Amino acid sequence: MTGGAFMTDIAFQIEGRRTLTGEITAQRSKNAVLPMIAAALIPRRGQTVLHGVPDIADVRLALEVARYVGANVDHDIANHTVIIDASNVVQSELPASLTERFRGSVLFLAPLITRLGHVELPGSGGCDIGTRKIDFHHRGFARLGARVEYREDGRTIITSSRGRLQGAALYLDLPSHTGTENLVMGAALARGMTIIENASIEPEVIDFCNYMTQMGAKISGQGTRTLIIEGVEELHAVEYTPIPDRLVIGLLIMSAAIAGGDITIHHAYPDHLRLVIAKLEQMGVDIDVDAHRLHVRRDMNRSLNPINIMTEFYPGYPTDLQPCTTALSTLASGKSFIRERIFENRYDFIDGLIEMGADILISQNNVCIVNGVERMQGTRVRAASIRAGAALLLAGIGAEGTTIIENGYQIDRGHERIEDQLHQLGVKISRIEVQPQPIQVASIIP
Repeated sequence: MTGGAFMTDIAFQIEGRRTLTGEITAQRSKNAVLPMIAAALIPRRGQTVLHGVPDIADVRLALEVARYVGANVDHDIANHTVIIDASNVVQSELPASLTERFRGSVLFLAPLITRLGHVELPGSGGCDIGTRKIDFHHRGFARLGARVEYREDGRTIITSSRGRLQGAALYLDLPSHTGTENLVMGAALARGMTIIENASIEPEVIDFCNYMTQMGAKISGQGTRTLIIEGVEELHAVEYTPIPDRLVIGLLIMSAAIAGGDITIHHAYPDHLRLVIAKLEQMGVDIDVDAHRLHVRRDMNRSLNPINIMTEFYPGYPTDLQPCTTALSTLASGKSFIRERIFENRYDFIDGLIEMGADILISQNNVCIVNGVERMQGTRVRAASIRAGAALLLAGIGAEGTTIIENGYQIDRGHERIEDQLHQLGVKISRIEVQPQPIQVASIIP
């Protein structure tokens, strides 16, 4: 939301430097549930039931898209349950008013091509963190036998010219999770066999493939870079619970790391964060794990060690947790080196950290060099994306004084009532309304 004389903006206000204690249950994964909502449009009868669905902005937008195309959607927010009946899906043209607000809208391409043989996409939004072209989605559908047309008005029209897609050999230039999920959906009902090379192996993609398999898809190779899909005649509605959100869990772990304390996170899958946990332990954070629990301790009498990370596709260090790791390193005792190799604009939070007192330099070869400081000072900053918002939130937890994070909508896109979760652990945080002020950042999301 942009500022104006009579406009207000959702913001988060944090009083920092409060030790964290307590226990918390992690929310379920945004990146797992969004493709599941889209795939729920494929079955022609029955009701898909999703449990543990986080009440976040991107989920609400995805459900609005499902309703727009004709699905009957029951969203029980209190019980975190969504019921989708796609029997009457009839609309193949997606509305710009929804698709331009979140990038997950691209996941509705395959279900609508499969159900209706035709889809029109005006554009997709989300976080402006660099080049995330979706033309390889289109090329994949073309390899599966669809006709792709780019109109002068910016619309993309994809049509299954032979009534049903045809299995093919596909290769992804990058192991994109949305690209993998879209093409898995397209291949699930295609004639014959589809092979997807260089597929994503992120935990959310494996969980999605398990969901599709439960729906009746024939998929092999989950967890490897090669997926083999044997097309079937139909998919059926199922009941499913997605995995916990490792990115939200990463924020919670680092909250205890930056402010000190002793917290326990339940319903976590520590294996999904192996590298992150290892790096945080190198920084001096004590983390004990078992099958579905994380116990995090940080003694504030011990300084954090500097860190050296380089983001890579899973199982490498996750780009989505790089901003929080950078925020944590601002209070380390030494020089940290952060190399972002996935998205060129992922440093959209750096200006905010500098406003709070961080000593950061971006080198000519795009390496973020962080010289640790003794303290950060709360101030007024603005979230440019989901993960930038999380980094500024983390910095505010570790800073002295009051931090106000504008454009809180970005944080709401991926975190369910984050103020309630953090307050449960002892953070003094509240949701407020403010009149936005112009603040210079690397990239502003409207």
